[in-house]
Amino acid sequence: MHKILLPVSLRQKVPPVVHQAAALARHFHSEIILLHVLSPLRYPAGVLGSRHKLTERDLRAGAIQRAQKDLDQLRREELEGIAVRCLLLKGDPARVIARIARHEQVNFIALSARRHVLWSRLLGRSVTAKVLRHCDCPVWTDSYLDKPQGSNISIRNVLCAIDLSPHSRTTVSRAAQIAREFRARLTLLHVTAGVEIYGPGGLHVLRELKQELVGAAAKEIAKLQAEVSIDTEVIIQCGDVLKHLNRAAELAGSDLLVIGHLPSNGHLGANGAGYAIARESCIPVLRV
Repeated sequence: MHKILLPVSLRQKVPPVVHQAAALARHFHSEIILLHVLSPLRYPAGVLGSRHKLTERDLRAGAIQRAQKDLDQLRREELEGIAVRCLLLKGDPARVIARIARHEQVNFIALSARRHVLWSRLLGRSVTAKVLRHCDCPVWTDSYLDKPQGSNISIRNVLCAIDLSPHSRTTVSRAAQIAREFRARLTLLHVTAGVEIYGPGGLHVLRELKQELVGAAAKEIAKLQAEVSIDTEVIIQCGDVLKHLNRAAELAGSDLLVIGHLPSNGHLGANGAGYAIARESCIPVLRV
Protein backbone atom coordinates (compact mmCIF):
# COMPACT_ATOMS: atom_id res chain seq x y z
CA MET A 1 0.00 0.00 0.00
CA HIS A 2 2.54 2.58 -1.12
CA LYS A 3 0.16 5.11 -2.70
CA ILE A 4 -3.41 6.10 -1.89
CA LEU A 5 -5.32 8.47 -4.18
CA LEU A 6 -7.71 10.59 -2.14
CA PRO A 7 -9.95 12.88 -4.26
CA VAL A 8 -11.56 15.59 -2.14
CA SER A 9 -14.04 18.40 -2.33
CA LEU A 10 -13.19 21.57 -0.41
CA ARG A 11 -14.94 23.93 2.00
CA GLN A 12 -17.25 21.02 2.86
CA LYS A 13 -17.83 18.67 5.78
CA VAL A 14 -15.11 16.02 5.83
CA PRO A 15 -16.59 12.53 5.26
CA PRO A 16 -15.41 9.33 7.00
CA VAL A 17 -13.38 8.22 3.96
CA VAL A 18 -10.76 10.90 4.69
CA HIS A 19 -10.23 9.59 8.24
CA GLN A 20 -10.17 6.00 6.94
CA ALA A 21 -7.59 6.83 4.25
CA ALA A 22 -5.47 8.62 6.86
CA ALA A 23 -5.63 5.63 9.22
CA LEU A 24 -4.65 3.23 6.41
CA ALA A 25 -1.79 5.49 5.34
CA ARG A 26 -0.45 5.56 8.89
CA HIS A 27 -0.73 1.78 9.18
CA PHE A 28 1.04 1.06 5.88
CA HIS A 29 3.31 4.17 5.92
CA SER A 30 1.76 5.16 2.60
CA GLU A 31 1.88 8.35 0.58
CA ILE A 32 -1.47 10.06 0.04
CA ILE A 33 -2.07 11.90 -3.22
CA LEU A 34 -4.60 14.53 -2.24
CA LEU A 35 -6.50 15.49 -5.40
CA HIS A 36 -8.94 18.33 -5.96
CA VAL A 37 -10.54 18.91 -9.36
CA LEU A 38 -11.60 22.49 -10.03
CA SER A 39 -15.18 22.88 -11.22
CA PRO A 40 -16.07 25.10 -14.20
CA LEU A 41 -16.51 28.75 -13.28
CA ARG A 42 -20.09 29.92 -12.83
CA TYR A 43 -21.04 33.56 -12.44
CA PRO A 44 -24.14 35.71 -13.02
CA ALA A 45 -24.73 37.09 -16.51
CA GLY A 46 -23.14 40.51 -16.98
CA VAL A 47 -20.52 40.12 -14.26
CA LEU A 48 -17.73 39.96 -16.85
CA GLY A 49 -19.04 42.76 -19.03
CA SER A 50 -16.68 44.97 -21.00
CA ARG A 51 -16.86 47.76 -18.40
CA HIS A 52 -16.14 45.51 -15.45
CA LYS A 53 -12.60 45.21 -14.12
CA LEU A 54 -13.11 41.59 -13.03
CA THR A 55 -12.04 39.09 -15.71
CA GLU A 56 -12.37 35.33 -16.06
CA ARG A 57 -8.66 35.04 -15.42
CA ASP A 58 -9.13 36.86 -12.10
CA LEU A 59 -11.93 34.51 -11.09
CA ARG A 60 -9.88 31.45 -12.01
CA ALA A 61 -6.84 32.74 -10.12
CA GLY A 62 -8.99 33.40 -7.06
CA ALA A 63 -10.50 29.90 -7.22
CA ILE A 64 -7.05 28.32 -7.48
CA GLN A 65 -5.75 30.37 -4.56
CA ARG A 66 -8.71 29.43 -2.34
CA ALA A 67 -8.46 25.76 -3.33
CA GLN A 68 -4.74 25.64 -2.56
CA LYS A 69 -5.35 27.24 0.82
CA ASP A 70 -8.09 24.72 1.63
CA LEU A 71 -5.92 21.78 0.54
CA ASP A 72 -3.14 22.96 2.84
CA GLN A 73 -5.62 23.31 5.72
CA LEU A 74 -7.03 19.81 5.13
CA ARG A 75 -3.52 18.38 5.05
CA ARG A 76 -2.61 20.07 8.34
CA GLU A 77 -5.80 19.21 10.21
CA GLU A 78 -6.66 15.69 8.96
CA LEU A 79 -3.44 14.24 7.51
CA GLU A 80 -0.80 15.29 10.02
CA GLY A 81 2.30 13.09 10.04
CA ILE A 82 1.51 11.50 6.65
CA ALA A 83 3.48 11.96 3.43
CA VAL A 84 1.03 13.98 1.33
CA ARG A 85 1.34 15.28 -2.22
CA CYS A 86 -1.33 17.76 -3.33
CA LEU A 87 -2.65 17.93 -6.89
CA LEU A 88 -4.92 20.73 -8.07
CA LEU A 89 -6.28 20.04 -11.55
CA LYS A 90 -9.21 20.95 -13.75
CA GLY A 91 -11.46 18.84 -15.95
CA ASP A 92 -14.12 16.18 -15.57
CA PRO A 93 -13.63 14.76 -12.03
CA ALA A 94 -14.16 11.07 -12.90
CA ARG A 95 -11.81 11.23 -15.90
CA VAL A 96 -9.15 13.11 -13.95
CA ILE A 97 -9.34 10.62 -11.07
CA ALA A 98 -8.98 7.66 -13.48
CA ARG A 99 -6.07 9.33 -15.30
CA ILE A 100 -4.14 10.13 -12.12
CA ALA A 101 -4.76 6.62 -10.74
CA ARG A 102 -3.22 5.10 -13.88
CA HIS A 103 -0.36 7.59 -14.16
CA GLU A 104 0.64 7.34 -10.49
CA GLN A 105 0.00 3.57 -10.32
CA VAL A 106 -1.80 3.97 -7.01
CA ASN A 107 -2.64 0.95 -4.86
CA PHE A 108 -6.21 2.11 -4.36
CA ILE A 109 -8.55 5.07 -4.63
CA ALA A 110 -10.42 6.22 -1.51
CA LEU A 111 -13.85 7.67 -2.32
CA SER A 112 -17.09 8.53 -0.59
CA ALA A 113 -20.06 6.52 -1.85
CA ARG A 114 -22.50 8.57 0.21
CA ARG A 115 -24.47 11.65 -0.67
CA HIS A 116 -23.15 13.67 2.24
CA VAL A 117 -25.15 16.85 2.52
CA LEU A 118 -22.14 19.08 1.85
CA TRP A 119 -19.96 16.66 -0.11
CA SER A 120 -21.81 16.06 -3.39
CA ARG A 121 -20.39 18.84 -5.57
CA LEU A 122 -17.27 16.88 -6.53
CA LEU A 123 -17.96 13.38 -5.28
CA GLY A 124 -21.67 12.91 -5.93
CA ARG A 125 -23.22 9.72 -7.18
CA SER A 126 -22.20 10.10 -10.81
CA VAL A 127 -18.49 10.58 -10.08
CA THR A 128 -18.16 7.67 -7.66
CA ALA A 129 -20.23 5.41 -9.90
CA LYS A 130 -18.10 6.30 -12.95
CA VAL A 131 -14.85 5.67 -11.09
CA LEU A 132 -16.07 2.27 -9.91
CA ARG A 133 -17.16 1.40 -13.44
CA HIS A 134 -14.10 2.55 -15.35
CA CYS A 135 -11.14 2.17 -12.95
CA ASP A 136 -9.55 -1.27 -12.66
CA CYS A 137 -7.51 -0.54 -9.54
CA PRO A 138 -9.00 -1.27 -6.09
CA VAL A 139 -11.45 1.33 -4.75
CA TRP A 140 -12.17 1.89 -1.04
CA THR A 141 -15.51 3.52 -0.19
CA ASP A 142 -16.76 4.63 3.21
CA SER A 143 -19.91 3.55 5.02
CA TYR A 144 -22.73 5.83 6.10
CA LEU A 145 -21.28 5.89 9.62
CA ASP A 146 -19.90 9.32 10.49
CA LYS A 147 -17.62 8.28 13.36
CA PRO A 148 -13.97 9.20 12.61
CA GLN A 149 -11.48 6.33 12.64
CA GLY A 150 -8.83 8.23 14.56
CA SER A 151 -5.13 7.57 14.07
CA ASN A 152 -5.53 3.77 13.86
CA ILE A 153 -7.96 1.66 11.87
CA SER A 154 -9.59 -1.36 13.48
CA ILE A 155 -10.14 -4.30 11.11
CA ARG A 156 -10.90 -7.38 13.19
CA ASN A 157 -13.41 -9.14 10.94
CA VAL A 158 -13.29 -9.13 7.13
CA LEU A 159 -16.33 -10.20 5.11
CA CYS A 160 -15.57 -11.26 1.53
CA ALA A 161 -18.49 -11.53 -0.92
CA ILE A 162 -17.91 -13.80 -3.91
CA ASP A 163 -20.03 -14.65 -6.95
CA LEU A 164 -17.97 -17.74 -7.95
CA SER A 165 -16.85 -16.13 -11.20
CA PRO A 166 -13.21 -16.54 -12.37
CA HIS A 167 -12.43 -13.25 -10.58
CA SER A 168 -13.45 -14.74 -7.23
CA ARG A 169 -10.00 -16.23 -6.70
CA THR A 170 -8.46 -12.73 -6.87
CA THR A 171 -11.15 -11.37 -4.56
CA VAL A 172 -10.57 -14.07 -1.94
CA SER A 173 -6.77 -13.76 -2.20
CA ARG A 174 -6.93 -9.99 -1.59
CA ALA A 175 -9.34 -10.43 1.32
CA ALA A 176 -7.08 -13.09 2.85
CA GLN A 177 -4.07 -10.76 2.54
CA ILE A 178 -5.92 -8.01 4.39
CA ALA A 179 -7.09 -10.43 7.08
CA ARG A 180 -3.48 -11.60 7.63
CA GLU A 181 -2.18 -8.01 7.68
CA PHE A 182 -4.60 -7.00 10.43
CA ARG A 183 -4.77 -10.45 12.09
CA ALA A 184 -8.49 -10.40 11.40
CA ARG A 185 -11.04 -13.16 11.03
CA LEU A 186 -12.14 -13.85 7.44
CA THR A 187 -15.66 -14.90 6.44
CA LEU A 188 -16.71 -15.81 2.90
CA LEU A 189 -20.23 -15.03 1.74
CA HIS A 190 -22.01 -16.22 -1.39
CA VAL A 191 -25.59 -15.30 -2.29
CA THR A 192 -27.31 -17.58 -4.78
CA ALA A 193 -30.34 -16.72 -6.89
CA GLY A 194 -33.68 -16.48 -5.09
CA VAL A 195 -35.57 -19.72 -4.52
CA GLU A 196 -38.99 -18.33 -3.64
CA ILE A 197 -42.17 -18.20 -5.72
CA TYR A 198 -45.64 -16.82 -5.13
CA GLY A 199 -48.41 -19.37 -5.05
CA PRO A 200 -51.60 -20.24 -3.21
CA GLY A 201 -51.31 -18.93 0.32
CA GLY A 202 -48.37 -16.60 -0.34
CA LEU A 203 -44.62 -17.03 -0.72
CA HIS A 204 -43.13 -20.52 -0.97
CA VAL A 205 -39.50 -21.66 -0.77
CA LEU A 206 -38.44 -24.20 -3.39
CA ARG A 207 -36.56 -26.39 -0.93
CA GLU A 208 -35.11 -28.88 -3.40
CA LEU A 209 -33.80 -26.09 -5.63
CA LYS A 210 -32.34 -24.28 -2.61
CA GLN A 211 -30.60 -27.45 -1.45
CA GLU A 212 -29.18 -28.00 -4.92
CA LEU A 213 -27.91 -24.41 -5.28
CA VAL A 214 -26.40 -24.29 -1.79
CA GLY A 215 -24.75 -27.68 -2.25
CA ALA A 216 -23.21 -26.72 -5.60
CA ALA A 217 -21.97 -23.39 -4.17
CA ALA A 218 -20.45 -25.13 -1.13
CA LYS A 219 -18.45 -27.46 -3.39
CA GLU A 220 -17.15 -24.55 -5.49
CA ILE A 221 -16.19 -22.55 -2.40
CA ALA A 222 -14.35 -25.54 -0.91
CA LYS A 223 -12.42 -25.88 -4.15
CA LEU A 224 -11.67 -22.13 -4.12
CA GLN A 225 -10.40 -22.26 -0.53
CA ALA A 226 -8.06 -25.11 -1.45
CA GLU A 227 -6.69 -23.11 -4.40
CA VAL A 228 -5.81 -20.09 -2.24
CA SER A 229 -4.75 -22.17 0.78
CA ILE A 230 -7.26 -20.93 3.33
CA ASP A 231 -9.81 -22.62 5.58
CA THR A 232 -12.36 -20.20 6.95
CA GLU A 233 -16.04 -19.75 7.80
CA VAL A 234 -18.48 -19.77 4.86
CA ILE A 235 -22.00 -18.32 4.69
CA ILE A 236 -24.32 -19.20 1.80
CA GLN A 237 -27.62 -17.38 1.41
CA CYS A 238 -30.31 -17.14 -1.26
CA GLY A 239 -32.08 -14.06 -2.58
CA ASP A 240 -31.38 -10.34 -2.26
CA VAL A 241 -27.65 -9.59 -2.38
CA LEU A 242 -27.69 -6.19 -0.66
CA LYS A 243 -29.88 -7.40 2.20
CA HIS A 244 -27.76 -10.47 2.90
CA LEU A 245 -24.48 -8.53 2.71
CA ASN A 246 -25.53 -6.13 5.47
CA ARG A 247 -27.12 -8.89 7.50
CA ALA A 248 -23.98 -11.04 7.34
CA ALA A 249 -21.79 -8.03 8.17
CA GLU A 250 -23.88 -7.29 11.23
CA LEU A 251 -23.97 -10.90 12.46
CA ALA A 252 -20.22 -11.41 11.93
CA GLY A 253 -19.33 -8.02 13.42
CA SER A 254 -17.43 -7.21 10.22
CA ASP A 255 -15.36 -4.05 9.85
CA LEU A 256 -14.70 -4.32 6.10
CA LEU A 257 -16.51 -5.80 3.10
CA VAL A 258 -14.36 -6.97 0.17
CA ILE A 259 -16.12 -7.45 -3.19
CA GLY A 260 -14.96 -8.26 -6.70
CA HIS A 261 -14.92 -6.10 -9.79
CA LEU A 262 -15.65 -8.61 -12.54
CA PRO A 263 -17.64 -9.84 -14.31
CA SER A 264 -19.95 -6.89 -14.95
CA ASN A 265 -22.86 -9.30 -15.46
CA GLY A 266 -22.27 -11.13 -12.20
CA HIS A 267 -24.65 -10.67 -9.28
CA LEU A 268 -22.04 -8.45 -7.59
CA GLY A 269 -20.84 -6.56 -10.64
CA ALA A 270 -24.41 -6.01 -11.86
CA ASN A 271 -24.91 -3.52 -9.04
CA GLY A 272 -23.31 -0.66 -10.97
CA ALA A 273 -19.80 -2.19 -10.80
CA GLY A 274 -20.24 -2.35 -7.03
CA TYR A 275 -21.72 1.14 -6.56
CA ALA A 276 -25.08 -0.04 -5.24
CA ILE A 277 -23.31 -2.29 -2.73
CA ALA A 278 -20.91 0.47 -1.65
CA ARG A 279 -23.75 2.97 -1.31
CA GLU A 280 -25.92 0.70 0.86
CA SER A 281 -23.23 -1.03 2.92
CA CYS A 282 -23.18 -0.47 6.67
CA ILE A 283 -19.36 -0.89 6.67
CA PRO A 284 -16.53 0.32 4.42
CA VAL A 285 -16.18 -1.54 1.11
CA LEU A 286 -13.00 -2.45 -0.78
CA ARG A 287 -13.75 -3.25 -4.42
CA VAL A 288 -10.84 -5.23 -5.88
